Order: sequence, then structure tokens, then C-alpha cells
Amino acid sequence: MTDGRHTLDIEPDDERGHMPDHLTAAGDLELADVSLNIAGRWVLERLTLAIRPGEVTALAGPSGSGKTTLLSIAGGILKPTTGFASYAGQHMWQGDGDPRHEVAFVLQVYGLVPILSARENVAIALRARGLRPDEADERADAELTRFHIGDLGDRQVEELSGGQMQRVACARAFAVAPEILLADEPTSELDEGNREHVMDQLRAEAARGAIVVVATHDPAVVDAADRKLVLDEGRLVSADESSYVTGR
Repeated sequence: MTDGRHTLDIEPDDERGHMPDHLTAAGDLELADVSLNIAGRWVLERLTLAIRPGEVTALAGPSGSGKTTLLSIAGGILKPTTGFASYAGQHMWQGDGDPRHEVAFVLQVYGLVPILSARENVAIALRARGLRPDEADERADAELTRFHIGDLGDRQVEELSGGQMQRVACARAFAVAPEILLADEPTSELDEGNREHVMDQLRAEAARGAIVVVATHDPAVVDAADRKLVLDEGRLVSADESSYVTGR
């Protein structure tokens, strides 16, 4: 595309040490005519949507429909073939595959450092945003406690179960109080009680003013969301149009 929309400047971050309890959203997270072609196959096709702050948006669809890819483009870690994602008037893609500081991911594969403790995995994200080591450790402990794993702070991640690692990944993302929280299957390893608790925390982040998007196969998570989007073969469709209908 050559309409000039790809030339928006990205302002440098000068607020990395700020962990707000409340925020005023800078607007919607927008995708404009986004497509992605990989090896001749269109993984996403001409997606245009706005994701609003203050609500939990569930992104459903069958495996291979493009959910993780959409989150990656929306969060600025993958460049689309056409179109762009933007927030607050700035492109999400910065040219290096690193997300903007407003964004935090809960990755489906956790993305934790296995030889570090649960506390250290959360604290390093906070220290990268300018917190002192003692402040980062204190906040890390608070976030682990928030997800009912406060007693596991000293345990190396490689010693934890899948569900425990998933909650450490949640604690790490939530700890930085992001403006945009993108969670890829954040409840897939959890029992019903912990799944509901994670959903409560996602709703709390939305209530704080954040943009919250959850990619999921879980009908209970979709039903608990404020807004529901369905991807089918790389296209956004209504539930009635899709062969994949959550819970049926």
C-alpha cells in the first residue's frame, strides 16, 4: 500500500518507570486493511477493526484461523503484508519486532526463562521499565500473590507445572500495568476455579482502562467476555457465518 499511512512516526518512550493503577486510554487499538501472506498463503485477509479500551474482547476461532497471528500484528511483533495496526496515532510495528512499551503479552508458550525463579521472571519485566530491583521484587511478589502463586516466588520456572507457569506468565504481563494487554490462550492449562480467577483479573484490567484481547478456544472465556470476535480462515466473520461456533 502506498497511501502514506505507513510513515507515522513513533515517539520515544519517556515513562518507562510509571506503573499506573488507573489510566486514560489513548484511543482504540486499530487494524486497518491488515493482511498477511506467508509462502503464498493468505493467513489473514483484509481485516479492519477497532478494539476498544475498558472491555474484554474475546477472539475465537478454530486452530489455524489466525488468532495468534492477529495478536502478533496488533501487538507490533509481526509486520503485516498489507495494512497496519496503530494505537494513539502511531504504528504498532516499529521495524524491529519488539512491542511498544504500552503492550504486554501473555504468550501461549509462556515465554518464561526456565532457569530463573518465578519472582525473577516477573521482576525482569519491571526492571526493564525502570523500577529499582527492590521495587521490582516487591511488585513481582504482589502479582504472583494476585494469581494465587505467591508461595512459588523462589521456585525455578522449570520446576513448575503448566498451570503454574501460565499464571507466572499472567503475573509478568499484568505487573507492568499495560495500556494494551494481549493474552493468547491464558487459561488453557487451568482448572475451572483458576480460569475464573484469571478472567476476573482480565476484567479488572479492562476496568482500569486497558485494552484487553484474549485469544481462546474456551467457550466459557468467550461467554465471559464483553465483546466476541470470530476468525475463520483468516477472516473476521459473525458466529452465524462461521463453521466454528463457540460452545456448539
